Amino acid sequence: MTALRILTGPDLLAALDDLARLRIQVFRAWPYLYDGDVAYERDYLTAYDDPGAIVAAAYDGDQLIGAATGTPLAKHADDFAAPFAGRPEPLDQIFYCAESVLLPGYRGRGLGHAFFDAREAHARALGLRYSVFCSVLRPDDHPLRPEGARSHDAFWRGRGYAPLPGVIATFRWRDIDQPEDSGHPLQFWMRDLTSRG
Repeated sequence: MTALRILTGPDLLAALDDLARLRIQVFRAWPYLYDGDVAYERDYLTAYDDPGAIVAAAYDGDQLIGAATGTPLAKHADDFAAPFAGRPEPLDQIFYCAESVLLPGYRGRGLGHAFFDAREAHARALGLRYSVFCSVLRPDDHPLRPEGARSHDAFWRGRGYAPLPGVIATFRWRDIDQPEDSGHPLQFWMRDLTSRG
């Protein structure tokens, strides 16, 4: 039976190694195709050593089988904040719903909604008005695109999010079929947390 635990502060920091391993496992698949390593992950995840950060962690017994991270956008990597330079929303009013990772065998059980519910509630508790996340953009004819791959657009729109035209970040990682890091475009989506949805 799965259980969702909300981790902040020391509890969050204690879970980072397990989170790093889970991210590497899940993000190897489409559409991220990420060839990661624990040392890089552990360094990246130090951004969550912040009072405003949260991890919604799903466990099956003692095993971490899914997690969703979030933090105020102004505290996250500059690569993610820079695309908002021309936007009217103040950075200090935006919460960044960062990664959501879930092992395939646990999908379709409502954890995706639980992950968003937890992060949006946390953002509201911090007094933030907007919630954003970003999705990786891949061409339809990408050679590693699986047969029958589907987007999550309908799920995200159902939660009140919409893509922000032209608000695209570029983040570097090494794809599983490439020898070196390369830049990848990430489309931002946003919702106003004061609206219903």
